[in-house]
Amino acid sequence: MKTTLVARLGLVIAAAILLAACGGRPDAPQSDRVVSLSGPVVEQRWNLLLMGTDERLSLPEPAWFRISSDGRVTGSDGCNEMMGRVRLGESQRIEFTEVATTRRACPQGENAARVTAMLETAYRYLIDHDRLVFFGPDQRVLGGWRKAN
Repeated sequence: MKTTLVARLGLVIAAAILLAACGGRPDAPQSDRVVSLSGPVVEQRWNLLLMGTDERLSLPEPAWFRISSDGRVTGSDGCNEMMGRVRLGESQRIEFTEVATTRRACPQGENAARVTAMLETAYRYLIDHDRLVFFGPDQRVLGGWRKAN
């Protein structure tokens, strides 16, 4: 009986060691995984040009963002500092996640919130020369950005 108990305990320990050796967690959040992004939208500052196809926003300061090669996004919504993460996929697929802003009060706070909402809603992008256009999941134009010099 002792031999059977020792044998079972040995199997349990061996299984635990094997599982530990397998390493990575398949359910780890994307933010825990190392990513390396590249492409025309990465490591470039983009300044807000238009909301939708033709609306210019009145903001206390220029709205802008930058995507780093590690998938982090930094910038300003025109009032507050902004940070988050981004995933790029095939066919110009883009997804901003974990977008957060500071909470400064500003006179055009509604417009600043619209900038953040545009990023959170972006589904695809198109680059035409120095312009970056975001489209929603319904293929509607969300807004445009211009490459900073």
